[in-house]
Amino acid sequence: MDINRLLIWTVSVSCILQIIYAIRSSKRLITGWVVVSGFVLAVTGALYYFTPTMAGLVGGSLWLILIVTPIIALGNVNRFLAQQKFKQARKLSILARLLHPLDGIKEQPELIKGLELAQKGFIDEAIVIFQRYQSSTTPIGRSAAITLYQINSRWLELVLWIHQNTTPEILAKESYLLVMYLRSLGEIGDVNGMLQVWQQYKSSIEKTDLLTRNLAKLYILAFCGEKEQVANLFKNSLLIYPQTIKNFWLVTAEEASGNYETARELFSNLIHCEDVRIRTAVEWRLSQPYTTAPLTLPPLDKDVLEQIITEIKQEARYTGKSEIKRQPKATFLIIGLNLLAFALSIRFGGSTNLYTLYNLGALVPQQVLAGEWWRLLTATFLHFGWLHLTMNMVGLYYFGRVVEFILGVQRYLFVYLTTGVGAMLTVTLMYILGYSPENFVVGASGSVMGLVGVSVAIFLRDWLKNRGSIASKKLQSFLLIIVLQTVFDLTTPQISFVNHISGTIIGFLLGMII
Repeated sequence: MDINRLLIWTVSVSCILQIIYAIRSSKRLITGWVVVSGFVLAVTGALYYFTPTMAGLVGGSLWLILIVTPIIALGNVNRFLAQQKFKQARKLSILARLLHPLDGIKEQPELIKGLELAQKGFIDEAIVIFQRYQSSTTPIGRSAAITLYQINSRWLELVLWIHQNTTPEILAKESYLLVMYLRSLGEIGDVNGMLQVWQQYKSSIEKTDLLTRNLAKLYILAFCGEKEQVANLFKNSLLIYPQTIKNFWLVTAEEASGNYETARELFSNLIHCEDVRIRTAVEWRLSQPYTTAPLTLPPLDKDVLEQIITEIKQEARYTGKSEIKRQPKATFLIIGLNLLAFALSIRFGGSTNLYTLYNLGALVPQQVLAGEWWRLLTATFLHFGWLHLTMNMVGLYYFGRVVEFILGVQRYLFVYLTTGVGAMLTVTLMYILGYSPENFVVGASGSVMGLVGVSVAIFLRDWLKNRGSIASKKLQSFLLIIVLQTVFDLTTPQISFVNHISGTIIGFLLGMII
């Protein structure tokens, strides 16, 4: 395996998955990603046909500039918007527009500028910007129109506008419009209507990014008076939100739970915050009569609310995001040991020197049968070259953190070492029985794929128990990883398919047991 082949594989799989996602998605605004991904894929394919040695470098460069960079930029734009850092979001959106000028992104910097002006108190100037774009016929126009209603807290008018100017198909395609519809129903006190809309469009919301999904959940939980769950959201997946936003929605949940006087007093404290939009929202809230969530929800609505709460708990369990910074110490320890072994291999002759790797403990089936059983363990910490090491360490960091947070350090180390040794033992047995030609193996990939197998067991168990959408999405993602890894193994020379697949299977079985 070399870097050129790896880049070709990465670019091809990434572009194909991007195209499939775009075709399956309910959003109209991602057509441009199909064009860009198709272009990068076509260039890479053509170069692979005419000049294979240049295909990885050129295709990888185009992929990095036209796909990876805009995606990262837009992800950070959304993060800055959530943090109410509109100036930074606007500047970054300009970069994204230059690299990817399709799909309505070109209007984004100007719309963010409107939010920035509104935050500073220049409401009239902000309104001028949104009025320039408002329309009921385009996604950008609808986004500008509902922002105008939001700025002035005209929630009932917003509900009426949505009823008159949108259709179920439009709501299903435009996540911002749908989320604001949920909020506006909560603002006017129609909690049952809000829960029914969530249930109707849940599949559409689940296709959006994590922040958007959790923002929708935040509105529902706050207007249902679920104070504890709102606090949990802000401690985990919505940790990046500014404190003023957190306080506003915590007080909203306080009021909806029936603690009117306490909520009014807390709202009065918020009226002096710097963000003019928050002050406007607080003033509107104080001008309204007391509102509270229904004391008893219908069974269907109650089930919807309980499902949302279950998903939030699962998400916190899987991601490890929390205001309490948890470091994956065991994962860092294992990475450190692998780096130390790599340094030793360089010191004693080179990481691609087979004689050096043999002396340090590479897996050689004949030697294992001769009594050198320690090679089953030492081989899992050796790597053939920096590319091999980098790929495994990235996988270990990505998968290891989740498993460590869920299982705890002791069980995590047990799983990691057992899957690694078990995979090496399987390679040995398969070679001895004549089912595999692999007679010299190094690498942590058996253990890494073991972590993938454990993760599949965890997500499968949680999905069978709660039927939660978070567990379902995670399970699908990890199954896709296994499929892609299998295809990669079978099409790439010098890759141990037996090591990878056996590590995955052993990890899955261990995960189901412990």
